Amino acid sequence: MALGILVNISACNTKAENGKDTSSVPTFCISEQLKKSTEIVDVNEQPIKEQLTLTGKIEYNENDLVAFKSLLEGIVENVHFELGDYVRQGQVLATIKSGQIQELYQLRKLHQSQIDLYKKQIQTKKELLNDGLVSATEVLELEHELSSAQIELDKINFSLQLYKATGNQSFQILSPKNGYIIRKSVSAGQTITSDTEPLFSISNLQEVWVMVNIYASSLRYIHTGDVVKVRTVAYPDQFYTGKIDKIYNVFDDNEHVLKARVVLENKKLNLMPGLSADIIIDKKNVSGQAFAVPNKATVFSNNKEYIVVYKDDCQLETRRITKIASNEELTYIQEKLAPGEKVIGSNTLLLFEELNK
Repeated sequence: MALGILVNISACNTKAENGKDTSSVPTFCISEQLKKSTEIVDVNEQPIKEQLTLTGKIEYNENDLVAFKSLLEGIVENVHFELGDYVRQGQVLATIKSGQIQELYQLRKLHQSQIDLYKKQIQTKKELLNDGLVSATEVLELEHELSSAQIELDKINFSLQLYKATGNQSFQILSPKNGYIIRKSVSAGQTITSDTEPLFSISNLQEVWVMVNIYASSLRYIHTGDVVKVRTVAYPDQFYTGKIDKIYNVFDDNEHVLKARVVLENKKLNLMPGLSADIIIDKKNVSGQAFAVPNKATVFSNNKEYIVVYKDDCQLETRRITKIASNEELTYIQEKLAPGEKVIGSNTLLLFEELNK
């Protein structure tokens, strides 16, 4: 009954009540409702292209990845983010209690005092120099000492600013850029040292890398600049187009493959690092031409393949096909389609079954 809502089927006797032959009356028409969800595809003759399908994985864009490692030791007081959170540049991510902050303040005070002392000594020495009581070398030595002390003070001030010191005992970790927390190895109460691995890593994920596995038998088909299509296990019907922008000319010892890289935009964030992916590449060799129909337009029944040919809403027919070749997207057929003939690209099985009742 539900099918009757979608399709309009007019099953008629070949003899009407008035005795006239009505065999030319259409027995099947696509309803307007069904047509809205049915893809009708133009089919053209085109070169037969073989494809190569390789495996790979979505990975972070390493050129965009920022990993933060603390150069100061201390104990984590608070953590204000979780894995996967979006953070903005300058946002406080964590607070660390560290005795080294107090040491920096003490060093800053010491160097500032030295600088003040050197300035007074230089002023006195210059007065004595004018009177001929000291040599110019002594003045130059003090000026050199002043310059060195100023450099050390600048370094300390930079460190205190970098670590956003909040007092004599604590400092804050600030986000260095906008992006997502993609790695996290810091928690409240944790002790961090200079040997601790990076506390977190940030990437904006707007662009990702697809690392392609190339086996030796496929090397001759792969070139820098080749256009590829990428699909993931999460979205198998969605293809992303890109180019191979780098081939790493060293075999991976663990996987025994050569790696290639494809850079893809990821504005919708569907390309999540860690996802497995198929990378589809057209081979350069072309073997003749044939009509090409989308794979989704074919129906396999009783060990034979068919398509549903569309002329208009009430002129449809199933047609057996002979496959010459196929790839991930297209099936090349031996048969030719007449001008004006199209094929059904979706709801194909439904229409096929109705036409064969």
